[in-house]
Amino acid sequence: MEKDPKKIKAAKARSESLSSQSRSEIAKKAAAVRWDKHNNIPQSQHSGELKIGNMIFQCDVLSDETRVITQSDFMNGMGMYYSGWISKNRSEDELEANIPQFLAMKSLRPFVQKHLGDFEAITLDYRTKNGNIARGIRADTIPHICEVWLDADDEISLGTRQKIIAKNAKEVIRALAKTGIIALVDEATKYQDVRAKDALAKIFEEFLTNDRQKWARTFPIDFYREIYRLRGWKFEPWNTKRPGVIAAWTNDFIYDRLAPGITEELNRKNPIGENGHRSAKHHMYFDPDKGHPKLKEHISGVIALLKASDTWSGYRKSLDRVYPKYTLSSQLDLDYDV
Repeated sequence: MEKDPKKIKAAKARSESLSSQSRSEIAKKAAAVRWDKHNNIPQSQHSGELKIGNMIFQCDVLSDETRVITQSDFMNGMGMYYSGWISKNRSEDELEANIPQFLAMKSLRPFVQKHLGDFEAITLDYRTKNGNIARGIRADTIPHICEVWLDADDEISLGTRQKIIAKNAKEVIRALAKTGIIALVDEATKYQDVRAKDALAKIFEEFLTNDRQKWARTFPIDFYREIYRLRGWKFEPWNTKRPGVIAAWTNDFIYDRLAPGITEELNRKNPIGENGHRSAKHHMYFDPDKGHPKLKEHISGVIALLKASDTWSGYRKSLDRVYPKYTLSSQLDLDYDV
């Protein structure tokens, strides 16, 4: 988003005409606005240390799920510093835009506009776990901040200290090329575990009910007929007593591949009793409006693969390709002859 050159020129003229008292008043107003928001600012919910090379940054996931890097840690790690001269000579436009001081050097302005011009806020205040107010850098701006320094290193002459910042920026960019900044923060703060639990809770809410429903035929007879065919077993439709391995295969073919964590949650809701049997069928715990239709759709897909297969091993390979398991065991080598 390009700024109007006339407005920039006018802002510069206003800045140059400002007295030290006027600058102080602008800064105080900006601080007052931030202070008024402190009662409603996001709070740190998860915190940790993010390590990149020899740099260590304190990072947090806030109550609104914003990921931040503590500004002071980021500056120290990158070799940035506060400058009294820059602070004193910042333009009115920069003060009002709340551009961080470490990006307020005149030589960096074209690159800041290029890489960070579309961001409404680069930094924000938040409350730490111990109740203090801290200034953080939005994690999603970190790669763009690094790009500012990389471009500056390529296109203008940097001083010795600024060269160190550019070198560190390159190291950060290389690390982020492998794993994104959000993923790194989530790993450092252990928020990835919380996200996984929340995601599972939403899946269970969509698929399952707390109370079992009335029994309704869910597994067509063809499901069992095709398994028997591929195994070379004699199939008797009237005989409902089936080999115990069928239950294990049902978990494998259906529940393990329907959605993450479904099998484990069904086992929790519908455990095996002291008599060695469950009190109900797993499918009776599926929500009749959402979960049950998806379950039947998945079963139909599995039956189609069974019918299209000539061998048991061929079916298992097709099943893994079309419906990979969500559980860890999907990453292991399977014995297709079991």
